[in-house]
Parts: sequence; structure tokens; C-alpha cells
Amino acid sequence: MGQAPGDLLADPPEQLRAFIRDGRITAVPAKRTRRLLLLDQVVQAFEPGRKYPEAAVDAVLKSIFDDHCALRRYLVDEAFMSRNTAGLYWRAGGTVPCRLRGPR
Repeated sequence: MGQAPGDLLADPPEQLRAFIRDGRITAVPAKRTRRLLLLDQVVQAFEPGRKYPEAAVDAVLKSIFDDHCALRRYLVDEAFMSRNTAGLYWRAGGTVPCRLRGPR
């Protein structure tokens, strides 16, 4: 996977600290801009280009929020993740950290 779920929300941005306690989401922000920022943090747990069965997505989301179904729906509705009829999910959006290459 991408970033480990335990590390995912360990040091949230200032705008999200009211919604996160001890690395877990306590509430989803009502304001869309903050909600999008939160979802971008969450989607970092999933690698771009990799497909995940629903059970694997749920396992990650359960580790950070009690209502993992709502969180999964937000990720799909806001185009951070997509899914097919076979129940496979993949990362479709979110920021991708730039990795600098070392010397050749």
C-alpha cells in the first residue's frame, strides 16, 4: 500500500487538527475544502495504479474512522477513488508526492 494507515494522520495539517485525534478521524468536516483536504490525506494510504478489493479498502478505512462506509463513499464521490462492478477499487485522484532521484 501507500503510506501506512497508522502514520497516515499522525501529523495532520493545521486545518484538520480539529477533526483528528490520536491518528483517527473523529468527524468529517462539513466544509468541502476541508473535507477534500482530509480525503487527500486518507487516499495517500493507496498506491496509484494498484487495484484493491473492497475488503482491503475497508481494512484501511476502519483503522482510521468508525464509519468506514461513509468514508469510502466520500472517496468515490469526490473522485479520489474509483471502483468497478467487480468490487475492485483504485486510486483515481489526490496528490502524489514528488520523489527526488538520488545520484546516478
